[in-house]
Amino acid sequence: MSSQGVTVVTILADPDAPTEIAQRMARILPARLADRSGRGRRFDVEVVSEPFTAGTEDLPTLMHRIMDRGSAQNWDIVVALTDLPLHSHGRKLVVDLSHEHGLALLSLPTLGGLRLQTRARRAVEVAVLSLAGPRASGVEGPAQSQPLLAPFVSRFAPIHPGQVGAEETADLRYVVSGPRGYLRVLLGMVRANRPWRLVPGLSKALAAALATGAVATVNSTIWSLAQSLSAPRLVIATVGSVALMIGWLIVDANLWHRTAEHSPEARQRARLYNVSTVMTVGIGVLVCYLGLIVINLVWALFILNGHVFASTTGTPLDAAEYWTLSWFVASVATVGGALGSGLESDEAIRAAAYSKREQERRRMLQDDDGDQVVT
Repeated sequence: MSSQGVTVVTILADPDAPTEIAQRMARILPARLADRSGRGRRFDVEVVSEPFTAGTEDLPTLMHRIMDRGSAQNWDIVVALTDLPLHSHGRKLVVDLSHEHGLALLSLPTLGGLRLQTRARRAVEVAVLSLAGPRASGVEGPAQSQPLLAPFVSRFAPIHPGQVGAEETADLRYVVSGPRGYLRVLLGMVRANRPWRLVPGLSKALAAALATGAVATVNSTIWSLAQSLSAPRLVIATVGSVALMIGWLIVDANLWHRTAEHSPEARQRARLYNVSTVMTVGIGVLVCYLGLIVINLVWALFILNGHVFASTTGTPLDAAEYWTLSWFVASVATVGGALGSGLESDEAIRAAAYSKREQERRRMLQDDDGDQVVT
C-alpha cells in the first residue's frame, strides 16, 4: 500500500514467459515511472507469479479475480500479464483498464512477436501512468485517460478503443482487429509458444532422425540418388519431408483444435489457434531440418572416402557433392524423425510445442468437450 508518497505497483503475471518478462522489466520500471510521472512521485514495483487465468478466458471473471487479489493485498495498482490470447466482442484484447480500481489486464500476444520485452514494458508504463493519474468518477474517468493512452495506440497500431459493457469492471479497453491485427496476434502466439523448444523437447524423434541420417550418409544408393537429383527435386523432397513431419506431429499428438461451438467467433478462434499451431510446429521442424543438414555435412566430411564415392557414382566428391548429399540426407532423416516421433508421448509433444498457459487452456477445452459429449 502507499506510504510516504510511494505508489505500490504489482505485476501479476502468469507463470513461464509472462513472469520472466515481468521480472526483467521490474528492475527498471520504478525509475522510468518516476521520470515519466513528473510530479516527484515514487513507485515501488513488485512481481507476483501465479496462474490467475486458470480455468477461464472470460474477461469480466479475470478482472474480478485481479480486483479481489489486489484488494486482499492492498496493492495500489495491479497490472496483470498473460500470454493467452483474449477476446472481446469478436476482437482480440490488448488491454483492459479499470481506473476506479487501479487494474489493468494486458494480453501479450497482441503486442506481436518482435521486441516483445520492450513493447510489454512500454505498455505497462503507459497503463500504470494512466491508472496513477487523477481519477474521475463515472464516464469522465476513461475519457480523461484517453490523451495519456494516445501514444499507446499510435505506437502499437492497429490498436484502437474497444467496446466495454455497462456491467463490466473495466472502463477502458483497447483491442486489435483487421488483417494486421490478426497477424500481430498470430506472431505473438507463436512467440509465446517458443517454437525453438520443440527440437530438444522431442528427444526420441531427434534420435531417430540422427540415426537415419548417419546410416543414409554411408549408403551408396543414397549417394547415387543425391547425385542424380536436380535442385527443384531436392526442394520438393525438403517440402515433402518437412510437411510430413509437421502433419505427423499435429495428428499423432492431437494438436488440432476442434471447437464444439458453432458461432463465428468460436470458429475464428479455432482457426487462429490452429494456424499458430502449424506455424509453431513448422518453425521447430525447420530448425531441426537445418540442424540435420549441418550435422550430416560434418558427418560426411568425417566418414566419406573420395575414391569410394567416385568409383560408385562416377563423380568426384567435391564441395557441391558434399552439400547435395547432406541436403538430401536431411530430408530422409526428417522422415525417419517423423516415424520416431510416434514413440513420444502426447504430453511430451504438447509440452514442447506450447507454453504452459496454452497447455492448460487446451486441456480445459478438451475436458469441456468431453463433458458435453457425456451430457
